[in-house]
Amino acid sequence: MPALLLIRHGENDFVKQGRLPGRMPGIHLNKHGREQAAALAKSLKNLPIRAIYASPLERAVETAEPLAQALGLAIQLRPGLQDTDVGEWQGTQLKKLRKLPLWKQVQERPSEVRFPGGESFLELQQRQVKEIDSIRAAHKPKEMVAVVFHCDPIKLVLAHYIGLPLDGFQKLVVAPGSVSVLMLGKTGGLLAALNLRPPFVLDK
Repeated sequence: MPALLLIRHGENDFVKQGRLPGRMPGIHLNKHGREQAAALAKSLKNLPIRAIYASPLERAVETAEPLAQALGLAIQLRPGLQDTDVGEWQGTQLKKLRKLPLWKQVQERPSEVRFPGGESFLELQQRQVKEIDSIRAAHKPKEMVAVVFHCDPIKLVLAHYIGLPLDGFQKLVVAPGSVSVLMLGKTGGLLAALNLRPPFVLDK
């Protein structure tokens, strides 16, 4: 079965400051985020990765770049891997959002939530799964690929393939600069590793 390395982008100042970036352009990795990207490349460069896919947002591309350079691969941008469309909440501090009644629903019953002026969690999950299915279809059963994108999208992808209800996806932890390994078969997925942070060793 194909092995997908689901990589969350490295730290940026929005993450550090506790702000919700959504799809805002111009958010770059900070110093620590660039160090995380370099560490990921060092840990993954000896694996037989056949392709690297990424969200087109800068923080994802910049995380993918050191690995792409180490492997001599091009980064294939996939717009469908973009972060959540959080609508009116984009750029807002989380400490302000936590005071809103809708925030409790985001944490407890996300399947019922649509971001004001944005997309729902169900739409987000369907979009991400469609992209992952497309990537899987482009590769042979035993190939390994890297996919660099965002926190909630990664958790929703994992939830879908391992059979975790959407309302439980918040129980998964995916830190900046981490790798989760998803093995995909015809009948679903196997979560081989969650939230690995360099240095680590993965079997070929």
